[in-house]
Amino acid sequence: MPLEAGLLEILACPACHAPLREEQSGEASELVCTGEGCGLAYPVRDGIPVLLVDEARRPA
Repeated sequence: MPLEAGLLEILACPACHAPLREEQSGEASELVCTGEGCGLAYPVRDGIPVLLVDEARRPA
């Protein structure tokens, strides 16, 4: 389930404060940081973004 556009506009990466973009692969969804050098991917669980750096997936 995609996030509302208005919500996505106000969310930012907690690590570097860059905007986030939503990516979906199958049923899994995550918010990926668009900041240069950051690239953390935050999970979305049950439609709720989990914006905790400790929960983020590091870029490959």
